[in-house]
This record gives sequence, C-alpha cells and structure tokens, in this order.
Amino acid sequence: MPSLIEDLQDPEALPDETKSIGLVQTHISIVFIGDNFVYKVKKPVNFGFLDFTTLEKRLHYCQKEVELNRRLSRDLYLGVLPVRFDGKRHSLREGPGEIVDYAVRMRRIPDHLLMKSVFQRGELKTEHLERIADALARFHRSAPRSPEIDAYGTPQSFRVNTDENFEQTRNYVGITIPPEDFAFLWEWTDDFYSTREDLFLHRIEEGRIRDCHGDLHMEHICLTEEEVTVFDCIEFNDRFRYGDTLSDIAFLIMDLEFHEGWDPARRLWKAYEKRAGERDVDDLLTFYKVYRAYVRGKVSSFQLDDPHLPPEEKDRAAQTAKRYFRLARAYLEGGIP
Repeated sequence: MPSLIEDLQDPEALPDETKSIGLVQTHISIVFIGDNFVYKVKKPVNFGFLDFTTLEKRLHYCQKEVELNRRLSRDLYLGVLPVRFDGKRHSLREGPGEIVDYAVRMRRIPDHLLMKSVFQRGELKTEHLERIADALARFHRSAPRSPEIDAYGTPQSFRVNTDENFEQTRNYVGITIPPEDFAFLWEWTDDFYSTREDLFLHRIEEGRIRDCHGDLHMEHICLTEEEVTVFDCIEFNDRFRYGDTLSDIAFLIMDLEFHEGWDPARRLWKAYEKRAGERDVDDLLTFYKVYRAYVRGKVSSFQLDDPHLPPEEKDRAAQTAKRYFRLARAYLEGGIP
C-alpha cells in the first residue's frame, strides 16, 4: 500500500492530464486529487461493519459506490478503473501489468462550492438551506422502501448499530472519550430503546424507512447556481444506508451544530420539516443526532490506529473525536444554544 500511494502521486500514473496531485486519507480510503478528476482507492481493511480485504470485494464496492451515488449526483461518478502493477510501478493508465486494485474515477468538485466551504466563509444563506432541504426531502420521498428495508427501522435492528458503536469504542475510553461519558451515553441509549419503542414503530407505519444516503454531512454537498449535488453515500454496508429518513437529515443538522452553525441548523430543520411533512419528532431527532455525533467520534478515533497516518494527523483526529463525543453528551444535557 505505501508504494501504491507513492506511485499514484506521479502525474504520469494517472489517466487524465494533471499538473498536481493532492492526497487525502480516511480510515477506509486513499483519495488522489488531480486538477480536474479524483481517484479513490479503498484500503484493504476490515472493521467488522465493512470488509475490503479482497480484490473482489473492493471491485464490488467500487462499482456499488458509482451506482448508488448517481442517484443524487448527475455526471459526477464516471466509473471504475483498474490499478495495474507492472513489477516496478503502479498505474491507472491502460497498459501491461497485473490488476492489483481498483479506483473510483470522479469529476473534481471545486472545494469552494462545498457546503462546508460556503458555511465557513459565512455565505450559507437561507436560499441555500431551502434548496438543500428541498433536494433531500424529494430524495427521501422517492428513495426505495420495502419490507426488507422496513425491518431496519425496528428498535431491535437499529440497536445493532449503536451496540456496535459502543463495542468498537471500548479501546478509546480514556483516550478520546471519558469513561463517564461512555457509560452515560450507552445507558441513555439503552433506556431510549426500552421506553420509546413506539417512536420507531410509528416511523415504519409512516413509510419513513428508506434506502437513504447514510453519510450526509457538509463535505458531501456541492452548491452551484443550477443544482444541489450530494455525493459519497454509504456503499459498503446496507444497514448504514437503510434507515429512517430522520436519521439521514439528523446527520447534516448535527454537522452544522458541530461547526457551531446553530442558527443555520435550525433553519435547515424547519425547511426540511415543512417539505418532508414531519411533525412531533423532536425526541427521535435528538436520539439520531446523538447517534450521528457518536459515529463521527468513533470514525475519527479509528484513525489513531492507521499505520500510514503521521503523528500530527493522528493528534488532530483525536481532538476531533473528543469534540464529537462531547457534542453527543451535550445534546442530552441542554449544553447547546
């Protein structure tokens, strides 16, 4: 993997002309950013909730990523390319060599058009929020549902996700999450399932359990004058995508609040609430925001175990994880505006 990372940072190894190549790594992906195109390679990792350990699995999930993301992003996902190794160098160009991996090829989205960038510049307007709310409400109304998908909305099924979160963060207790917060959040989550089961069942009756996006935060939304483009949904595990539409929008609201965008978060929710026909869901919305904040804390914590990340990036990841876990608890203690 280190040699692949080094080789694919050479412009000559890429199929599209570029003068520069940026590199971004997450706990599951290596992203090579050219001038006009982006190439994403999946790391051969197994976290339980995802398994990219074989070449066949990485090809399957690359193809699924392209298919699913085309639902909300027109002309952004271009296809899947093989990574070849000729004995000396890795390349994404056509030519001789053994296929050793695959990459999703995408058009590059200008960073300044991302919702997060617009927000950070103080330029996120009510018009933007209403357009986003409209796009997501329409997507959620039209997203597939079925008895199989409905089953993921039961408290018993959704509990698999939260139990997994707590089990997978045990190793970070005392590092990115204080022991008392870990215990408090787990106990509160268990109690919510036992006392508010009716909320989950009502959502199923309303037809709110859908094949959603699953990873809906500001870095995955592009704002142009023509349209709202949403990309990078969950492809590696259906149970993270099959779920309550309220959980999907809760992620984006939580992301705004994590970045102290309390007012735009409120305006986004009001706009979405009206368009989606939501009523009397405050308690369940809080539950899903706690869940989403905890997931982000977990994912940031995972980066501490990545052998390819330098120490300074691991330190930033640890600080980010701590902030997410603090937000999860603050939702339950009134510590937000």
